[in-house]
Amino acid sequence: MSRVIGIDLGTTNCCVAVVIDGKPEVLANRSGYKTTPSVLAVTEDGRRLVGQLAVRQAVTNAEHTVYATKRLIGRGWDSKEVQDALQRCTYKIVEGPNQDARIELRGKVVSIPEISAMLLQEMRLIAEDHLGESVERAVVTVPAYFNDNQRQAVRDAGRIAGLDVLRILNEPTAAAIAYGLNRQDPRTVVVYDMGGGTFDVSIVKIDPSAGFEVVATTGDSYLGGEDFDDRIVDWMMRRFEAEHGVSLVGNALAMSRMRQAAQKAKAELSDVTSAEISLPFLASGPSGPTHFEASLTRSELDEMTGALVTRSLAICEKALQLAGLKVPHVDEVVLVGGMTRMPAIQRAVSEFFDREPCKGVHPDEVVAIGAAIHAAALGEEAPVRGSIPALHDVTAHSLGIMTAGGGFDAIIPGNTNVPTRVANVFSTSRDDQDTVKIVVLQGESAAAKDNEFLGQFALTGLRKARAGEVEVEVVFEIDADGIFRVSAIDRETGEAQHVQVLAQGGLRDEEVAAMMKDANDYLAERRAIEQTERARQGLEVLLADLEKLLPEAEKRVAGTPVAVAAITRARKAVEQVRGHVREADKDKLANDQAAMEKLSVMVKGVLSR
Repeated sequence: MSRVIGIDLGTTNCCVAVVIDGKPEVLANRSGYKTTPSVLAVTEDGRRLVGQLAVRQAVTNAEHTVYATKRLIGRGWDSKEVQDALQRCTYKIVEGPNQDARIELRGKVVSIPEISAMLLQEMRLIAEDHLGESVERAVVTVPAYFNDNQRQAVRDAGRIAGLDVLRILNEPTAAAIAYGLNRQDPRTVVVYDMGGGTFDVSIVKIDPSAGFEVVATTGDSYLGGEDFDDRIVDWMMRRFEAEHGVSLVGNALAMSRMRQAAQKAKAELSDVTSAEISLPFLASGPSGPTHFEASLTRSELDEMTGALVTRSLAICEKALQLAGLKVPHVDEVVLVGGMTRMPAIQRAVSEFFDREPCKGVHPDEVVAIGAAIHAAALGEEAPVRGSIPALHDVTAHSLGIMTAGGGFDAIIPGNTNVPTRVANVFSTSRDDQDTVKIVVLQGESAAAKDNEFLGQFALTGLRKARAGEVEVEVVFEIDADGIFRVSAIDRETGEAQHVQVLAQGGLRDEEVAAMMKDANDYLAERRAIEQTERARQGLEVLLADLEKLLPEAEKRVAGTPVAVAAITRARKAVEQVRGHVREADKDKLANDQAAMEKLSVMVKGVLSR
């Protein structure tokens, strides 16, 4: 079977890794980078661009270039996250048929899982180019604080991309695997993971004899680098309006340029104390074109984003409480995610945990490396099989049902080890009740309305009796991916309903099937184009070689009419194939390759006489 790859599906960047000869290796894309921006664009002529290519044209194609869509995956249209994005994004977000958020690109409405699938497909292609074989299985990482809706949406994205997702692995858990794989001493590690869109804290006990045990995890799936960027963009907009009297709200081109400038300044301020921001011709005012020129200092950035850093420390405190630990019990703090390069974050984490964070992992690559290590173990690859310690993860959210009066009864509390199965028995609450409706929720509030609605179903045909006489057993199961299933059984008759609840705003099977077909068609077309390009490049080399050899061959056969005629025919053949190369005619190029190789042998034979 093919190898299993590990994919970090990030808000800002994606990364893919694989274990080769027992060693995890992060794979570079065609541009030579080991991370690929999670940016996708559709050009005016309908071409799809992913990664660095999409970033380069984002300013001139702002309305059809999408970014940070991981924040929207698995979210309902009415969610705060979607409504916030409507106010800030340069691309067009529309309401989907399942009350989900979708994105309109060049007149086509695309679901968020489908966009994530395009990113996963790009990671798959990077791996296939590197390995020289088809890749169909993967471990994909998600924030630990992702709920069931979001995890199911990521699994849908994997299906659309043509990948069998063997495991959905929590990002901080993957980082802990990469950090602790070959360590010999037991230790308690805090993984502080702040990426572009999400924030997680996991506390992991690493023991060479017992494996990896996640003892607590919590986080905020709407806290990350994008929020830091937003603070800078808001500062730029206020300053621009104060100086020029021009509001940039709704100006997609200006917003795209400011966001790129904000990201650049934020990155620079990790190394220097002041960054210059220069955006000429940012907008037009009453007196003509207006420019933005300003200097942003590190202390100003720290001040405008201080509340975000403080928010992350409150989550660290919560993680310690959930684990029943104090700061002195922590042996190591591992920083994961690009935002942890920010000096203010490093300083705050160091002060909170009273120790310098570990510098031994690459914040952008460690999650993909951990995913690849776990992928190799699941794929039973010989160099790794048996060498990976056991992994015991937890669910970040409580799972339960709505009770009479709008309350919430947690069947599986948060931070329970997964996989798990829990059964509870409930009785009817009124006389002659013949139906029980089960409303499934996820969250920590005692009020049902404040938790995440996951779905509902009904167990019908119950015997009519006095209240409390008929009992219903409700069984909850959470698998290793953090995705749940629920069933209800009439204990009197044994009648059962087994339901895998469709994620809120999730895709229907027929939608996924149609998207899978589109993705397969794209993949086939992309591979055909790449095959043509490889043939073209190979012919370019052959033609250049022949064009150097032919003049010398012509001199050698001068005075031999038959040989001269053969060289003349060779020249014409080279000119004809050169035309095919210019036209990139894939049908002709395949035959041309063999013909030019044969011709090259003939010409070299002449020269060797």
